[in-house]
Amino acid sequence: MIGPQNVVLSSSLRRVSRWMPLVAAALLVSAAPLSAQKNTNAPAPLPPVTAAQDASGPSAAYYHYGLAHIYEELATTQGRSDYATQAVEQYKLALDADPTSTYLQDGLASLYFKLGRIREAVQVSQDQIKKNNDDLEAHRLLGRIYYRSLGDAQGPQQQQMVDLARAEYEMLVKLEPNVAENHLLLGQLYEVSHDSVKAEEQFKAAQTLDGGTEESLLNLARLYSEQGDTQRVVNTLSALPVEDRTARIELAIGASYDQLHKPKEAAAAYQRALDDEGDNMDAMHGLANALLAQDKLDDALKAYNNILAAEPQDAQTYIKISEIQRRQGHYDTALATLQKAKASIPDNEELIFNEALLYDALGRYADAEAALKGVLQTTAKSDNSYTDGERNNRAIFLDRLATLYREENKIDLAVDAYKQMTSLGGEFKSRGVGGAVDAYRDAHEWDKAEAVAAVAAKASPEDRDAQMLWAGQLADTGKAEEGIALLKKQLNGKGPDDRITYLTLAQAYLRLRKYDDANAALDKAEPLSARNEDKLYLWFLRGTIDDKENKKDEAETWFRKSLDVDPNNAQTLNYLAYMFAERGVKLPEALSMVKKAVELDPQNYAYLDTEGWVYFKMGEYAMAEDLLQKAVERNATDPTVHDHLGQALEKQGKLKPAVAQWERALTEYSRSLPADIEPDDVSNLHKRLDSAKVKLAKNAAGTKVTP
Repeated sequence: MIGPQNVVLSSSLRRVSRWMPLVAAALLVSAAPLSAQKNTNAPAPLPPVTAAQDASGPSAAYYHYGLAHIYEELATTQGRSDYATQAVEQYKLALDADPTSTYLQDGLASLYFKLGRIREAVQVSQDQIKKNNDDLEAHRLLGRIYYRSLGDAQGPQQQQMVDLARAEYEMLVKLEPNVAENHLLLGQLYEVSHDSVKAEEQFKAAQTLDGGTEESLLNLARLYSEQGDTQRVVNTLSALPVEDRTARIELAIGASYDQLHKPKEAAAAYQRALDDEGDNMDAMHGLANALLAQDKLDDALKAYNNILAAEPQDAQTYIKISEIQRRQGHYDTALATLQKAKASIPDNEELIFNEALLYDALGRYADAEAALKGVLQTTAKSDNSYTDGERNNRAIFLDRLATLYREENKIDLAVDAYKQMTSLGGEFKSRGVGGAVDAYRDAHEWDKAEAVAAVAAKASPEDRDAQMLWAGQLADTGKAEEGIALLKKQLNGKGPDDRITYLTLAQAYLRLRKYDDANAALDKAEPLSARNEDKLYLWFLRGTIDDKENKKDEAETWFRKSLDVDPNNAQTLNYLAYMFAERGVKLPEALSMVKKAVELDPQNYAYLDTEGWVYFKMGEYAMAEDLLQKAVERNATDPTVHDHLGQALEKQGKLKPAVAQWERALTEYSRSLPADIEPDDVSNLHKRLDSAKVKLAKNAAGTKVTP
């Protein structure tokens, strides 16, 4: 309760209000029986009614206010409802004696608020404001009530509470312009109302008043973050000298650097937060993640082990430790880490999923299948009544199981898993259809792939994803004009939608070798790509086009630009490494890049193929053979991988198995789409195969041939 010196009182009450509680206390003690005074552990008695209570004027007001104050204190400390009732009654009696007292009206409203009698608190405060619109305490109490009610309100009622609270704090800012908290709360209310300009004005006013302390800075930073201006968040928070920053400030700086993909700067901020609060778990997690993003695997492993010591049941930390061990090539150790975690956290779905990934990376396909099928079975619901989170997890498990089946060339089982995904509805429907199409494409069953895409597109004519999937199939299977026309039809003038459509058009033109048209589509997509994250795939396609047009330096520039933004982009790392390997240049860097890609995605056959091909170009033929064999095991229908494996075998004098690989490569080329075939590759393959067959024939005839 604000003291009398801060409010407007009636003239007679104001003169003695500062000593009124003492008078009231004395009256209570004198009225209490002696035994009650001695028994300090007994509840204070209810005082008897005296003549003073029946009087009117200042003396009665003093008396009843004093009793109200004491009852309020007793109700708060002892939790007795009868004291709370008496406090209210005494306030009312005081007001009967002095009905013009603003202080008493505000005190009664505040008491109602403390007792949870919100409706009555609001009514008393509103009545008081009608009498005196400048009543600071009444506006302050109403503002608190409306602000606190925001979390409980829903829909239109919530917006009504926002409007009411905003009106009160606008008045408070007018009445108390030099109170930073009023500006902060009003700024938050403007923020909720999506008025960022006014919100920023209020936060800056608070910043001026409080000297740029934590609360005003964090509110400004949050506003800029919601506007997507992450760099401005960093600039705002970093303006505070390092010695004045709290752990909260450093955590916000670290999180912002995370969003900007600057893990080095993020790690420094998280470390400063830990220097301030050594047991801050958010800072510990942030530091560990930032170290991992910098590929400082040993330091990251140490940081995660520190977290595990504090939080031994944290499944996510076990997963991160396992990921580091996997990226270091310690697959069996990584698997043991997850299995140790499962002993204490047996039903954690994410642990089981990562265990399946490791089984897959180790080539233990049956174990991987069993883990994924087991978690799918135990989490299945016959009525399909999954929550959004359960639906998302189930889609991830089904997608991984389908990918595993595709690696084992079990196409029908893969398609069945994708069909189960489509039954989840929503976005998972289109993802399931797309997966089934890709599975048939892996198997070079082009008619089935087109049929699945066509059925989905015709069943959902308003579904952009379904239409674009079908358009891509049409363009790939000899119906280029029809496919391109269908893609263009999906342009709807909506920025995010059109950006995706233009990127898909560019990809289609690229596969049709119409490079000028592909670049023109990317020119349309670029203005719609506001953030660097949105430009990553665009830059990747630019680089791919330049590579196909033999503009190797330009292509390298695009790929490096992408890696500057996302150094862990496995797709870009792999492509640039392969481009270097094909030319036989920068091979040590190429090896480093592709090793990182394999660390990030060890199941990806294309990355294994590139790593094997780099080793081949470096003359490490046995190493190349091992990796290329693993790639073939994961995708037996890619002719390029068979060709590469054949060349690695030939270099080691293994002509017969080399010929077998090259013949398989030719078979797969004959089943491939024109867009997937480089004529020179096929021509060179024929030459290698013919030469090898001649050598084998001569060897069979007894003529020594040097491989």
